[in-house]
Amino acid sequence: MVLGDLGGKIAGALRKLQDNTLLDEKLLDEVLLEINRALLEADVNFRLVKRLRDNVKASVSFEEGATGVNKQRVVHRAVYQELCDMLGGNDVRSAYQLKKGKANVVMFVGLQGSGKTTTCAKYARFYQRKGWRTALVCADTFRAGAFDQLKQNATKIRIPFFGSYTETDPVKIALEGVNKFRGEDYDLIIVDTSGRHKQEEALFDEMKQVSSAVSPDEHIFVMDSTQGQAVFDQAKAFGEAVDIGSVIMTKIDGHAKGGGALSAVAATGSPVVFVGTGEHFDEFESFEADRFVSRLLGMGDLRGLVDKMRDVGFEEEAPEMFERITTGQFALKDMRKQFQMLLSMGPLNQVMGMIPGLSEDLIPKGKEKEGQARVKRFLCIMDSMTEAELDGKVDIAKHEEENFSRMKRVARGAGVHVAEVFGMVEEFKRIKKMVSKMGKLGKMKGGDMAAFQRNPQQMMQKLQGMMDPRLMQQLGGKDGMKNMMQEISKMDMGGLMKGLGGMGGMGGMGGMGKLASMFGGGKK
Repeated sequence: MVLGDLGGKIAGALRKLQDNTLLDEKLLDEVLLEINRALLEADVNFRLVKRLRDNVKASVSFEEGATGVNKQRVVHRAVYQELCDMLGGNDVRSAYQLKKGKANVVMFVGLQGSGKTTTCAKYARFYQRKGWRTALVCADTFRAGAFDQLKQNATKIRIPFFGSYTETDPVKIALEGVNKFRGEDYDLIIVDTSGRHKQEEALFDEMKQVSSAVSPDEHIFVMDSTQGQAVFDQAKAFGEAVDIGSVIMTKIDGHAKGGGALSAVAATGSPVVFVGTGEHFDEFESFEADRFVSRLLGMGDLRGLVDKMRDVGFEEEAPEMFERITTGQFALKDMRKQFQMLLSMGPLNQVMGMIPGLSEDLIPKGKEKEGQARVKRFLCIMDSMTEAELDGKVDIAKHEEENFSRMKRVARGAGVHVAEVFGMVEEFKRIKKMVSKMGKLGKMKGGDMAAFQRNPQQMMQKLQGMMDPRLMQQLGGKDGMKNMMQEISKMDMGGLMKGLGGMGGMGGMGGMGKLASMFGGGKK
């Protein structure tokens, strides 16, 4: 998870406030001490940590007659706001906004070993999935194998590339590549440049020459987060050499110093636009301080979740899917569609972390990959079925001799053991049972967000009865669920919530416990 230990420690400290009905100065000092210790362990600058402590203490007055609950909310809000400010908040300048209908040229710079070439491919893949025509240019002639690496990455994600095995002048390669893709009307042209083992004059001179030749719309500095506070000096030096528009932090998932690196870069005034959260091309997230802190503290990121759902076309599919669910027509083809959408949304841990109350650690890292492989096998099994079997016209779940022969035929077609086919069918039966509960909630009179606002108590009782008790506990119980619903009601989700049948679609939250269990996570 992204800075999972740091987020867990801060959230754990804040939970002490909920466990005590009376908030006094002694308890606040204990909570802040734990938060400070967690931030210092993440290599956050001592002055920033001290500022957070002083500002939070100043926000709470123990002389006023406010109840302990109100004071707790003040502390929660203050910690959240201070963390947002520490990571930049509104103090950094705005990053360059790519424009459709023109060739946007983006030049990547950074030290060698920071993951620059891989990040170029991730960046290209991110915008490719959003419908942009992207291309890669390798202007790194210093590092042996740089062009081979970029070529392999581009081939894997099916993005055109340009480079040379013989030309040694990076300026000439960059100019030829950019002109080639500009002439072919590409929306986004990404130029990968040389890095060095340390800051050298030759590196800066080369950057200036390439920048002058291709006139990029933005320079993106790729920074290795494992260096902690040391990134401040590096970002500042690169910013003096070329006009750094924004920063991408890499390796933020695997080192305790990630928090210090993020806060140090924010102190330079350069916006962090993306963070690399793993080795794979889809382990790459856009960065906004408020949404990042919200996920860090286990408060979720509903806006990010909605964006992901829209990216995979869920908004278009939702009305038909909801209609089938509410009429009890859920079949294997519906499960296949949902699995395909789920896999296309990226790593499941990231998706789980966007749901308020759920942790990205709900599914262990290794177990997540096993679970994804299992879902892919399920998809392969369903691809070996006939249309009648997928549509539910033939009840393959019945334990009859005829169906056993069907199972063997499907297993042969998918190249799996017949036991896996039986396992997939049992999983379908469990999911169908859960979906039938969703349908009942969706049919409920006034089953929308307005109904929740009119009679929250009644709606909460309905939701509580349909949710997995373990999930309800992770969401902070009845009060936590109510707060989440109130946050959703403030959001403008447009056609997405309408397609979900309003509040009725939220019944799907009840199946998250089963989904996590299927992927090898969750509490038993």
